[in-house]
Amino acid sequence: MTSGPQSIHSRDNALLKELRRLAQDSTAYRKQGRVWLEGDHLCRAALQRGQHPALAVFQASWYDQVGHQWDDAGGKVVVIEDGLFATLSALESPGRMGFVLPLPQASTLDAQAPTVVLDGLQDAGNVGTILRSAAAFGFRQVLAMKGTAALWSPKVLRAGMGAHFGLKLIEGLEPAALDALRIPLLATSSHQGDYLHQATLPWPCGWVLGHEGQGVSTALAARAAQFLRIVQPGGEESLNVGAAAAICLHASAAGQAGNMDAGFAASS
Repeated sequence: MTSGPQSIHSRDNALLKELRRLAQDSTAYRKQGRVWLEGDHLCRAALQRGQHPALAVFQASWYDQVGHQWDDAGGKVVVIEDGLFATLSALESPGRMGFVLPLPQASTLDAQAPTVVLDGLQDAGNVGTILRSAAAFGFRQVLAMKGTAALWSPKVLRAGMGAHFGLKLIEGLEPAALDALRIPLLATSSHQGDYLHQATLPWPCGWVLGHEGQGVSTALAARAAQFLRIVQPGGEESLNVGAAAAICLHASAAGQAGNMDAGFAASS
């Protein structure tokens, strides 16, 4: 931390009002050009990714206990009286601290990168979970179609747990933007296409994950090179999209790892 803390004791404080908007309005980051990370675990994940806050914001009693642990975080320190800090969060399990980071510059689309396409997903928890899976399984680009939950909203950031900072993220896209991709698109389906465990999956590829209720849109389905479905012997009608995404992305990663192992064996 680079300076002594600024203390806030009034609900009319201008900075507190800005922080409240940033924490509670899912699209405020677009207006303010900065993002709100809430909770010590997410803040530590950001630091591990090389991110440093413009502001490090603490609940007063929490700062008294652990403030010394954050001496190397960087940025200006803001300490907010406990009762006022409680008015900040829109999360079900509010944190006791947060970071304010500059909103990363918009990425440019990489035509050949392994990609996840979010087609109108609404649930912030699902979106954040899929970002974590994308990062874990080697899909470094995520394209969010117009109508998808805001990628840098506090709830998506909490669910992503730091995955944002290892991904190329582009949001607000129209279907025509996908025509620039030079990889085959694979669309998830509950009723058509090859069973995932029997399919040969291309690499690199782009997985299209559809809206929680309506599935993949007609415009994106028309651009799909292949439809895949997950075998469900238990008989459920469909899987949660976050769970389905993890299964599909892992299948691609496992197939790619298997191809690499086979190539290594053949050359040795």
